[in-house]
Amino acid sequence: MTTPVAIITGGSRGIGAAIAKRLAKDGFDIAITYARNAEAARHVTSAIDALGRKALAIQSDSGNVTDNADLVKKVVDAFGRLDVLVCNAGAYPYGGPDTITIEDISRTLDLNMRGVMVESVCAARAMQKGGRIILIGSAFGERVPLPGISIYSATKAGLVGFAKGLSRDLGPKGITVNVVQPGPIDTEMNPADGPAGDALRAVLAIPKYGEAADVADLVSFLASDSTSYITGTALSVDGGLTA
Repeated sequence: MTTPVAIITGGSRGIGAAIAKRLAKDGFDIAITYARNAEAARHVTSAIDALGRKALAIQSDSGNVTDNADLVKKVVDAFGRLDVLVCNAGAYPYGGPDTITIEDISRTLDLNMRGVMVESVCAARAMQKGGRIILIGSAFGERVPLPGISIYSATKAGLVGFAKGLSRDLGPKGITVNVVQPGPIDTEMNPADGPAGDALRAVLAIPKYGEAADVADLVSFLASDSTSYITGTALSVDGGLTA
């Protein structure tokens, strides 16, 4: 039996690393992308190797169209197939109209929207029936409980519209497209003891930060054979932020 293959963009740390390791445990060979930190990427691929799965780390800028378009080809050339794409890489600019820059806006759109679109379209062309495209959105795309995140929230909300449309395009081919919307997750980028921690816990139904494994568990479910009839939807793992 041929081993299935998954790509996780931004898979060298945090949520992306947790997803990569979880899908490796599920039996996937794994390709991850990283922007700059090759050492962090090596830690993830070593963990995957230790699980008996093949691992490939690709330096790639998810905000660059050429890198986006080349990614799927590199993975298919290396592994011979592609079954799951998890678009996790992204930018999290913080600031209101007085401080946000045009460059911030452009970079966030490139990473959080355009890159996801290019990667998803290229992946869809390479996938067979049973393929899974999973976009890592955010509960902030559905509810904006704090100032300063309007640009980020807009891009994450846009992923839901893209997934709904793409699910219509790919449904007849047996490929599903869904969005996973994490809430506050304890990572290097958003630590539970960070400056926004208390404010975010105050708007949660479960007043604590989640773990990266909570997100990875949901991605694992959506990547499985059990979800062939789930598509075009957004599923939140957010401690009740959007409740």
